[in-house]
Amino acid sequence: MHWKQIISDYKYYLRIERGLSVNSVESYGLDIWKLVNYLDQYQIKHTPRTIDSQALHDFIYLTTKTLSARSQARLISGLKSFFSYLVFEDYREDDPTVLIETPKLGRKLPNTLSLYEIDLLISSIDLSKSEGERNRCMLETLYSCGLRATELISLKISELYFEEGFIRVQGKGNKQRFVPIAPSAIKYITIYVNEIRSHISIKKGHEDFLFLNRRGSQLTRAMLFTIIKNTAKKAGIKKSISPHTFRHSFATHLLQNGADLRAIQQMLGHQSITTTEIYMHLNQKDLANVISKHHPRNDY
Repeated sequence: MHWKQIISDYKYYLRIERGLSVNSVESYGLDIWKLVNYLDQYQIKHTPRTIDSQALHDFIYLTTKTLSARSQARLISGLKSFFSYLVFEDYREDDPTVLIETPKLGRKLPNTLSLYEIDLLISSIDLSKSEGERNRCMLETLYSCGLRATELISLKISELYFEEGFIRVQGKGNKQRFVPIAPSAIKYITIYVNEIRSHISIKKGHEDFLFLNRRGSQLTRAMLFTIIKNTAKKAGIKKSISPHTFRHSFATHLLQNGADLRAIQQMLGHQSITTTEIYMHLNQKDLANVISKHHPRNDY
């Protein structure tokens, strides 16, 4: 059994049976290729069937010296997934990663924007340019719906249900969900579609994508990141901002205004409620307000 063939089979399994995105599948594949390259470099003759825990320990020790705990955990998680697959498919009887521990990670609180900063960002967009209307529309949609970058650029006109007040989103693992959309975002999308997008010469196969570049093609993730970085710079905001910052802000602001955590979980498309619980970070003022408003002894 050769590494190249088994990695190809593994990636097919991740894509078809587990429904992972192309990016996730490639990342898992790269983890295993790092191991293969290590074995080649040191002329260690191991196959997927014969490699043992000692060889994996040596590889991890050497490879992760310069990596952060988070990067180490990601690599080890990728290895564990691969060898679990080998056992599942009866390629080997034992899992050599069983005794390999993953570094303990503290929960990193995400960067968020205040409502003032979001308004500042959006108001700094130059609406005299055609792409300005598109960019304002994208930022409004990111904040209104809490979308991931890929979800935003993949949004299609046929998935907009404005009369019902929802959009249909294609999330991770090709899982679909319906997300409420604010009237302000609906207004800006309507302006963009009717006044800007309608004048673009659209390339074949891209007719249904909502957000297009000037050449009539689907917008890329890289372009979306660039737009947001440039907008933040123009607005004078010093924080490190990405499309995900709007998603974090969406969830945080909903929670601070009394939204139910389960509802936020559904809107974000989180499979587990524990992922959503990271937004439970409330500042001291929030906690004081909770006591002031809800504690039965507060009237005394």
